[in-house]
Amino acid sequence: MCIAAGDHPHPVRRLEEGGRCTWFVPTETPLAARKQWIAGTLRPAGALGIDAGALKALSVGKSLLPAGVVRLAGRFGQGDTVSILAPDGTEVARGISAYSDGDVARIMGRKSAEIEGILGYRSGDALVHRDDLVILRREMACPI
Repeated sequence: MCIAAGDHPHPVRRLEEGGRCTWFVPTETPLAARKQWIAGTLRPAGALGIDAGALKALSVGKSLLPAGVVRLAGRFGQGDTVSILAPDGTEVARGISAYSDGDVARIMGRKSAEIEGILGYRSGDALVHRDDLVILRREMACPI
């Protein structure tokens, strides 16, 4: 973004020709900004409880697969935000679900290869893809 005088005719042309302005350059990558938006702005509509294996996978930067989900709470649609709860019930992550709560109820605990056979469609292997997932607990922090 830049701030420049707008009281001259053709201010963009003036910039292209070297006119004075102040530039504001982003300090984060688009992915980092997206994750900050997920963690700080979006409010979860539901929650997915995971097992210890899924918790370990998330801690090393993996996506959340249906096999690691052991419980489900709340009502949410595809594209809604969900909390991800460790086996002890603590929220450890937050992400955007690729499936609705009704579909998650049918595929949780199952292998990703079974999704299409169960639901009749497939919106990817992961319930929450790592690009749509933010780790919230400091002791689990890793570059996802």
